[in-house]
Amino acid sequence: MSENQDKPAPETAAGAEPPPEAAPAAELTPEERIVALEAEIAALKDKWLRAEAEMQNLRTRTQREVADARAYAAQKFARDVVEAAENLRRGLDAMPAKQEGEPEVLGKIRDGIEGVERSFLGILERNGVRRDDPTGKPFDPEMHQAMAEQPAPEGVAPGTVTACWTPAWTLNGRLLKPAMVVVAQGRPA
Repeated sequence: MSENQDKPAPETAAGAEPPPEAAPAAELTPEERIVALEAEIAALKDKWLRAEAEMQNLRTRTQREVADARAYAAQKFARDVVEAAENLRRGLDAMPAKQEGEPEVLGKIRDGIEGVERSFLGILERNGVRRDDPTGKPFDPEMHQAMAEQPAPEGVAPGTVTACWTPAWTLNGRLLKPAMVVVAQGRPA
């Protein structure tokens, strides 16, 4: 006997029936089989298109998240640097105003610190950090923090920022630090 004849034919488990898809296939007419296969193709095509759409959505979402991570990765650092910029401005504001006959060294120190501030603000702007002084603009609760309200001066609309204690700072359009402002309140009726 040959090798193939020595081995018994593979059998299904005792009492087991053949797989369900095999039995109906034998009973279907060729036309019914074609219709069933076309339906299966349509279902698989739909499934494939949905999977492709989901993958495209995932790619788009991932690209957006990566772009946001790059744009705002330095947010904490930028917030700290903004604090240094504000302290530099406070130091300049604390210096005495220019006066005729002041010591030359005082004028040079003031000019030097102002040059450092201009350079520092230029570096911040090149890296997406912007400063905005809202004085004279309408109060925006998204960008401003009202520290006080004062009666509106003549010719100033209620809700207008009349003074700015500290400017608003943004990183690529996202708020880092709100402006601390004084707002004009409505006139009593």
